[in-house]
Amino acid sequence: MDSLTQITLGAAVGEAVAGREAGKNAPLWGAFFGTLPDLDVLANPFLTEAQSLLWHRGPSHSLLLGAVLTPLLALALARIHDDGPSWRRWVVLVGSVLFTHIGLDCLTTYGTQIFWPFTRTPVIIGSIFIIDPLYTIPLAAGLLIGLRWPSTARARRVSNYVGLAISSGYLLITLINKAHVESVFQASLQSQGPPAERVFTKPTAFNNLLWTAIAEGEDGFYVGFYSLLDEDRAVDFRSVPKRHDQLGNAADSPFVDRLRWFSRGYFIVRETGNGRLTIQDLRFGRSDLGLTRDGTYIFTFVLDRNDEGQITGFQQERPEVRVRWPLLRRFVARIGGRPLRLNTTSDLPRRNTSVNGSIASQ
Repeated sequence: MDSLTQITLGAAVGEAVAGREAGKNAPLWGAFFGTLPDLDVLANPFLTEAQSLLWHRGPSHSLLLGAVLTPLLALALARIHDDGPSWRRWVVLVGSVLFTHIGLDCLTTYGTQIFWPFTRTPVIIGSIFIIDPLYTIPLAAGLLIGLRWPSTARARRVSNYVGLAISSGYLLITLINKAHVESVFQASLQSQGPPAERVFTKPTAFNNLLWTAIAEGEDGFYVGFYSLLDEDRAVDFRSVPKRHDQLGNAADSPFVDRLRWFSRGYFIVRETGNGRLTIQDLRFGRSDLGLTRDGTYIFTFVLDRNDEGQITGFQQERPEVRVRWPLLRRFVARIGGRPLRLNTTSDLPRRNTSVNGSIASQ
């Protein structure tokens, strides 16, 4: 999740665990440890793009490392606050904050290597967008309202507990929503005919009502939207060619392997001119929120070549994201269940449901 949410969650958990004994130090230390795992980004200036993909949400988000560090960090807190809570209480605070941070990140799309160093396979549940106001606002409100009272006041604890309960309940709702939309997408794929090897679902930006599915076929992906407010459960899928063959000999490059690992295989290849090849991760959406045919995928990587044509690395190419009012209005309308009409041109053929229910390319 975003840093503000993790800081807020850490502060609320710290207050819940040790607010009565540690006073203001409980939410302050909770906020610090709530953002501590994400400080792995401070190493990025010293890492290559390929190394940073492995490093972020890697060791710092490991369950093993968290278990090792928790008693050591708690010991440091016990010595700093020798007249405060016991070492055991600090252990509960630090451990609760670190592990709730890790658990929350697992619910997003990026991927969290919680079993490092035994495996680098990330855990990706994908039930919540990295920034979701409906999760963060109740959490922050319960914490901030509670902090108005003294640390020993019952109202302070109740307010914080209510915020934690509402936000945690919302997380449960996102998991229920994901299970529902996956059944909708699967039913649509089966009725319309495209053979799908696997399907990845995720919520769109800042909400949990509008969802995207990426279904992998042999030569391409089928991308579709479904809102919980849609009247019709028939999803209109659009075909996105893989074009993995454009990689040629570069397909065996360790740098391409790294991007294949990062994207979990949900990527397309495009040549952008001057012999430049890009690998574009479909999971994180596009600069146009997927509502037109002119957007660029947010996670686009340009492959670097030497004079002999060998792949020597890659660089992330970050598109400019301009969410103008007409686009935002279409996005809100699509969340509300209004069908999406794409009327611009692109190299991506559109696929619509034909009379007999199969997917036909236009």
